[in-house]
Amino acid sequence: MPARTLARGDQFYCGVANHSLVEMTYMNHVRTFALLFLATALVAQAASAQTPAKDPSARLREVLPADVAQRVLARIADARAHQLPAEALENRALKFAAKGVAPSAIERSVDEQALRMVSARSALSSGRGSPPAGDEIEAGAEAIRKGVDASSVALLAKGAPRERSLAVPLFVIGTLTDRGLTSTQALQRVLASLQARASDADIESLAGELPPQAIAGQSNPPAETGRDFGQSHKKPARTGRPATAGPPAGVPGNGGVKSNRGQSNRPPKKN
Repeated sequence: MPARTLARGDQFYCGVANHSLVEMTYMNHVRTFALLFLATALVAQAASAQTPAKDPSARLREVLPADVAQRVLARIADARAHQLPAEALENRALKFAAKGVAPSAIERSVDEQALRMVSARSALSSGRGSPPAGDEIEAGAEAIRKGVDASSVALLAKGAPRERSLAVPLFVIGTLTDRGLTSTQALQRVLASLQARASDADIESLAGELPPQAIAGQSNPPAETGRDFGQSHKKPARTGRPATAGPPAGVPGNGGVKSNRGQSNRPPKKN
């Protein structure tokens, strides 16, 4: 083979080698940059994980007197130890503190809500036969706070589809009682919707479907007795003397001032 041909071949292979070297160098730079970017992102993520949001217990110590905060935090810790939604109790205390509620009232509210959570969990467990979720316990406690009895909570759990979460239905039952329905009426409406496989959005709309008189708390269906509806919804009986009765015996009708007899009905003077 001629020497010139060999020289050209050497140049070709040298050019290919140089081109490959440039590509390799470029790819190495890209790979290095990608690794640096990934390492920076991981470091930032680790740093954010090490600086969590402020602990609610610390916030409660800031907004409540020391003795009240200690008792409230002990109640919350006890709820957490018994698998109750303790975070809901924390939020409740912080919400009331932000509204300026008295510390003693906040402590009482947290204690009472914790007891309602115990009742709600027991009712849901007995009705469904399995432990309820935290949001279901919280919703059940709110329903009980609004006047729904624990037996109604148990009936809802027993009659609802087993795979269905009861958090929204329980909140809606409480809302319906706020709108004037009895616990039984609210339970029947929500349970019927659950058995019809209605969505949570459809169940939430039940309160808006009530007639105006029910929303005003004056709904009283014909088949319902006053005892079933609750004594607080009855019209109070009149007491004392009727409005049309005259003054009591021995008291003049005009308060003791002499009347000008015959003057009160005198026609006006003619001009």
